[in-house]
Amino acid sequence: MKVQIVNKSRHSLPQYQTPHAAAVDLCANIDQPITLGTLERAVVPTGIFAALPPGYEAQIRPRSGLAAKHGIS
Repeated sequence: MKVQIVNKSRHSLPQYQTPHAAAVDLCANIDQPITLGTLERAVVPTGIFAALPPGYEAQIRPRSGLAAKHGIS
């Protein structure tokens, strides 16, 4: 399967950071830090666009440390 990916961010394409990583790390494409208060939500741009075929999906999940330590999901 071929997936068209367009990178409009200032970061390189997502890549595995360790040999046994289960997923790639995706960077936020932001100019200023984002601070969230309790129960606040924010849309965080990545600058990455993918054209997936019908019937497929892509998922973005929190890093396990951030989810466990700070409740970021």
